[in-house]
Amino acid sequence: MEFKLASYQDYERIAALHSENWKQFCSGILSDEYLNSDINGERLAIWQTRLTNPPFNQRVILAEEGGLLCGFICAFGKHDYQKGTIIDALHVDPAYRGRGLGRQLIQQLMIWVEQYFPDSGIYLEVLRENQQAIRFYTKIGGVCESDRVRLAPCGTEVEEQTYIWPTTKQLSKGVSG
Repeated sequence: MEFKLASYQDYERIAALHSENWKQFCSGILSDEYLNSDINGERLAIWQTRLTNPPFNQRVILAEEGGLLCGFICAFGKHDYQKGTIIDALHVDPAYRGRGLGRQLIQQLMIWVEQYFPDSGIYLEVLRENQQAIRFYTKIGGVCESDRVRLAPCGTEVEEQTYIWPTTKQLSKGVSG
């Protein structure tokens, strides 16, 4: 497995994996109309924008095998003054699930976070109904800090949970143990 920083040329592959994962894991949570039509264009626009002129505090790491995108992680350093760095996206191709790739992507990200945002906690937001993701975050030491209802991109109200790791060391320990 090879890990590399995403570049502008990667936006279509990232958007495709992001869309496919949402179609698989958010069915019944997000509207069918959104998942079957709007999501692809929206994800393309988001990833093209993010990779056109990325800010200093954005990091997108890809996992590839033989040139095939197997997964990616995106984070924004010190995104929230209190909670710290947000993991905005973590997606693994279904063919590569269960092989520790999510953990490896987080480990790769932690190198950057510890270098540039060492006093920062880590957090992420996950749909409450996305139980496979919640099991993973709990297994690596994430603590559910809060619940909220928010408006999803498709206009549906969804319940979301925030998982936190107060220090980078706690998350690093969780993914290596």
